[in-house]
Amino acid sequence: MRVIKADEIISAVARLCIDANRNLGDDVCHTLRVSAKREESPIGRAILERIIENADIAREKRMPVCQDTGMAVFFIDIGNEVIVEDMTIEEAVNEGVRKGYAEGYLRKSVVADPLRRVNTGDNTPAIVHLTQVRGDRLTITVAPKGFGSENMSGVKMLKPSDGEKGVKDFVVEVADKGGSNPCPPIVVGVGIGGTMEKAAILAKKALTLPLDSHNPDPYYAAMEEELLERINDLGIGPQGLGGRVTALKVNILTFPTHIAGLPVAVNINCHVTRHKTVEL
Repeated sequence: MRVIKADEIISAVARLCIDANRNLGDDVCHTLRVSAKREESPIGRAILERIIENADIAREKRMPVCQDTGMAVFFIDIGNEVIVEDMTIEEAVNEGVRKGYAEGYLRKSVVADPLRRVNTGDNTPAIVHLTQVRGDRLTITVAPKGFGSENMSGVKMLKPSDGEKGVKDFVVEVADKGGSNPCPPIVVGVGIGGTMEKAAILAKKALTLPLDSHNPDPYYAAMEEELLERINDLGIGPQGLGGRVTALKVNILTFPTHIAGLPVAVNINCHVTRHKTVEL
């Protein structure tokens, strides 16, 4: 067995929160640059150039890429040979979020109750998805989630007879209804299968995948490409002002499901698609 002290997790989480909010991943920056070159609309191209400039300034001046520094969402793989000492993993993660959001001067956006709306003051609690895997490592991925894009997401319980067409049409419908609200160009995470909540988690996790990756199943890889083309054909464009680049990428994750169901979830991210990973 391998012991990992809570302080190690706290420090790692604090660094991840700051890094994710200041430094867009190379995959995102590269995709934005490629998109700017192929954008046909002069206004859309100018917006993409400003988005790239904003990301460069944030990195150089060590400032958040966006004022909405998100609700802290974590995907954590814990090895079956790992013991966390002094705290539970969730306690350590929340302490790391408190530390990171304070030290990084990141906006605290979490309210303690969904209806009474009193801010917790430290951006906790975080959303933590834990998966046990084999081995003695702890892998932590943070994906700060802004709610301009989160609010444009959706879940639908399709009938099995709706099939592939029903899934595709729903994904495009969600992107179309979002319009300019999620600050396009967007990244679209799609979860298919499982149960209602499993599909939603899959869609969220799909947003942490590199933008230069594809689903390993050629069937779903082709679906990702088709959906990206259909969404870009909507003409919403950068910041909703028209153009060819409405979406940067569509990522799909799937899970087995019940014979009577076809759950589908679509999680939208803005162009500030933040995700960072560390292994302890």
